[in-house]
Amino acid sequence: MTIKRVGVVGSGIMGSGIAEVAAKAGFEVVLRSRQKSSADRMVAGLEKSLAKQVDKGKLDAGERDAALGRVRAVTDLSELAECDLVIESIVEDLATKKHLFNELDRICGDDTILATNTSTLPVVELAMESRPEKVCGVHFFNPAPMMPLVEIVRAITTSDETIDAARGFAEACGKNPVLVQDQAGFIVNALLFPYLNNAVKLFDAGVATRDDIDAAMKGGCNFPMGPLELLDLVGLDTSLAILEALYAEFKDPNYAPAPLLRRMVSAERLGRKTSEGFYDYHR
Repeated sequence: MTIKRVGVVGSGIMGSGIAEVAAKAGFEVVLRSRQKSSADRMVAGLEKSLAKQVDKGKLDAGERDAALGRVRAVTDLSELAECDLVIESIVEDLATKKHLFNELDRICGDDTILATNTSTLPVVELAMESRPEKVCGVHFFNPAPMMPLVEIVRAITTSDETIDAARGFAEACGKNPVLVQDQAGFIVNALLFPYLNNAVKLFDAGVATRDDIDAAMKGGCNFPMGPLELLDLVGLDTSLAILEALYAEFKDPNYAPAPLLRRMVSAERLGRKTSEGFYDYHR
């Protein structure tokens, strides 16, 4: 199938980032948020992001204007009815996502592919709420405009046609898609989060300071960020949810969330999003 119009549901960083990627690639984008104020903020954020790229010489003004002209922000879910592909990027809560997929199945045309940007939750659970053969995972990484990888997740119900279309969309966006079966964590998070979790345990045990743990992994493994810095960027609440989902599926002790991580989430020290996590971002 040919994808021309893409719907994006979600007003967070990932939703606006996916919308930017798709618009720059030439797709018409319908960006849906529940409230007009948040929809307007997303468009303003998109304008700011594209303006920075023009200032840095990565984009010319004509390309910026063309990309912005392809984006339409809406609040009514029914505005997604004519989309060829809809990608949800809402809160990582299975019940909330299932309700959305049920609504999208009712609203969208029979040929519309429904995709989830979930990083961990079971895609098949969403597929069974709607059109099983036309649901897949299209997992972008943060920040979506910069990160080259997209995980294309095949649920047990997903058709080859759906996977081919999703992969083609990712490639058209200039991304490098990898195909993965539907299991918790997919590829990246299944490998990444035991490492992040163990870094929290080392820090909590007093094996090394926060700064030395991060410096060791940057200097010893050539990673661009240390594990505690990365947890702050991802969000400690999101990280805890991912670890809980991984542990629920595999019961591997490496996935059991570090107690300190739970305590920090309880204290609402969630990282950059609250300006305080392992690091202080108030300054």
